[in-house]
Amino acid sequence: MDQGEPFVKVMALDFGSARTGVAVSDPTGTLARPLDVVEDVLSRPGQTKLMSLIRSEQPERIVVGMPLTLRGERGEQARATEDFVARLAAEVDVPIETYDERFTTGLAQQTPSKAPEDARAAAHLLSSYLEWSSAARA
Repeated sequence: MDQGEPFVKVMALDFGSARTGVAVSDPTGTLARPLDVVEDVLSRPGQTKLMSLIRSEQPERIVVGMPLTLRGERGEQARATEDFVARLAAEVDVPIETYDERFTTGLAQQTPSKAPEDARAAAHLLSSYLEWSSAARA
């Protein structure tokens, strides 16, 4: 992220082939909130729902959680995520970044909320990303 870049609205995706959590920031790119869960995002109905969320929220950047191993390496799930990011990049005109998502599911499980766990995990991912990008601008 450019250090002089203004605040932007960001959408986070906690990709999973069964369920993909979606979270979005406020327009200033400061606060994250769980938004929804997309079932089977690789299917046509899942893709349709995700594209509908992207159109309605109009993010200026999309962040996809990269599931690195505890050692920080890319395993099978990371490769599947990279394939998903490539497919998504072909469908949207929004910059897409990946961001380390280790521990977001654990945090989501510990966070009391009525939002679905996958959406909470995406919100934790987004909060972490927003903190990191804010520090990078400082």
